[in-house]
Amino acid sequence: GSGGKGTWGSVMEDGSKRVLIDRNDPNYDSGEEPYHLIGAHVAQSLQVYKEKVVYIVEEYFATGNVADAATDLRDLGSPSYHHYFVKRLISMALDRHDREKEMASVLLSALYADVMEPDQLAKGFTKLLESADDLALDIPDATDVLALFLARAVVDDILPPAFLSKTQAVLPDGSKGLEVLQNAEKSYLNAPLHAEVVERRWGGSTQTTVEEVKRKITDLLKEYVESGDQAEARRCIRELNVPFFHHEVVKKALTLVIEKKSAEAGIVSLLQECADEGLISSNQMSKGFSRVFDALEDLSLDVPQAREILEDLAAKAMSAGWLSSSFVTPAAASAAAAAAAASNDDGAAANGDTAVDDAHVFKQKATGIIQEYFLSDDIAEVVRSLEDLAAPDFNAVFVKKLITLAMDRKNREKEMASVLLSALYAEVIPVGQIGKAFTMLLESAEDTALDIPDAANQLAYFLDRAVVDDILPPLYLEEINEQLPEGSLGKEIVHSAESILAARHAGERILRCWGGGTGRAVLDDAKDKIAKLLEEFESGGDMGEACQCVRDLAMPYFHHEVVKRALVMAMERKSARPLCFLRECSSEGLITTSQMVKGFGRVADYIDDLALDIPDAKSKFQGFVDEAKAQGWLSSAFGGAAQANGSA
Repeated sequence: GSGGKGTWGSVMEDGSKRVLIDRNDPNYDSGEEPYHLIGAHVAQSLQVYKEKVVYIVEEYFATGNVADAATDLRDLGSPSYHHYFVKRLISMALDRHDREKEMASVLLSALYADVMEPDQLAKGFTKLLESADDLALDIPDATDVLALFLARAVVDDILPPAFLSKTQAVLPDGSKGLEVLQNAEKSYLNAPLHAEVVERRWGGSTQTTVEEVKRKITDLLKEYVESGDQAEARRCIRELNVPFFHHEVVKKALTLVIEKKSAEAGIVSLLQECADEGLISSNQMSKGFSRVFDALEDLSLDVPQAREILEDLAAKAMSAGWLSSSFVTPAAASAAAAAAAASNDDGAAANGDTAVDDAHVFKQKATGIIQEYFLSDDIAEVVRSLEDLAAPDFNAVFVKKLITLAMDRKNREKEMASVLLSALYAEVIPVGQIGKAFTMLLESAEDTALDIPDAANQLAYFLDRAVVDDILPPLYLEEINEQLPEGSLGKEIVHSAESILAARHAGERILRCWGGGTGRAVLDDAKDKIAKLLEEFESGGDMGEACQCVRDLAMPYFHHEVVKRALVMAMERKSARPLCFLRECSSEGLITTSQMVKGFGRVADYIDDLALDIPDAKSKFQGFVDEAKAQGWLSSAFGGAAQANGSA
């Protein structure tokens, strides 16, 4: 009668209103609840996936565009089917020319770990080996070509060598798959110079060697001198896609002028146009001139007036503005050095003037390097340029100049400056020089603020970012605060930096203060991968697999982070496995002596902070140092926590 369970509803109920269901009712029945349709993603069928994969592979073989193929595969989804893509790609390449075979290997290397998981790639090769008997019916040399694909995958570090022995155990005796494995091991991987042989077996048609680039540069310059088509010459230089090697273009062009004076007008016009449109950077232009000056002795044997011609070219280039006015010829630099040496006896004042001149020249060159970096985002080129300058005493000046220039630019350049600083700390510049640079910045903050109104706020964030990035120890802020005079702007900046660091979620906020550019993302991603590989290894992972993961990072200048995290893990977990891992990395040459020392040094720099969470951190760390030295995988010159703290 009243609409309860088992009735027809109340008298006044006409079905147009929804009855509210009380879940607390003793007679509640979940079956009376209204139902909702929930949408769910339906995985595409394997057949549909196969059809789309064939199209992707065919298009890749036609265009050779690795990026497009990777994007298409990622957009296709269904990562659990990626093993089929591997099988189909190689199957289609088996019956084609060497060009397609090389392209298939290059694509697999590009997809590995980024688009495709390693286990899917290994599964794809396993499927190929299992179907080798069928493939051999259609392609007579399938076993040999498959063996080469397998060897190439091992050489390219996308398959572990252990894959061969593990897969042999599951393949039936007498099968073609087993024959492929044995052929790969005996004919290729155990052969002398096997890596070079395997990589060049198909001609390496998608790879460009230095010799090939040099030949192309020579050809394009000769063609330009004959035709005078400047637009075509610039297009050829651009298509080389080797901006870090453009100094070779400059060198060969200048050499051509020295050997053939009639080519001067055309070559000068080409180089000036390349400089004006930014095709050849000022740094690369200077390097090219320097290389020709270095080779003058040999050039003068064939062209006695080579020096006069080159010096005239350099003067014209500086006058026209396409060669930096700070460019100094090697001869002039040597003369200046000789003059400075000769005047050493004239008193300290002369030495001081020389030092000022050296600093001025360094600042000009540093400015060029930094400006080029802001355009190219090429950290490796900055490292090479600083090494070429060979002036480690001025590294603090470089850091100061980097931050000063970045403060007056957009957030992109500020982020790039912080990322570069993090990379240089690991590779080129010690913490003492970086600390000295920040000290100089804080001492000159008043002057900087006259030109950059927001300098105080920006410098506070640069300070905090250096601390968050593990470049400067947190204690640095306290130490520098004591050195700065009361009431100075530098002291206010330090207080501001300390306040920002003390705020909630400070680390995340500081990392994102300038938008978190791609360079920062790369370092963050590398740190995440290092943490994961160490966690996996500590929980019982394979030593070989862990070493392979470090190798796959492809960031040898960042291996000190592996050392640092392994040592901290050994302290926290009271485990010897991380130390065994570091010893293995050292014995294989995977982590260099320099990177090992830097990793231990970074832990030593932060040992006081670690001691807050790990009371016996100092004694443990010293034990690690002694053990590593005794076993020969840490330099005996490393002094441990005490020395590190003392030097700091």
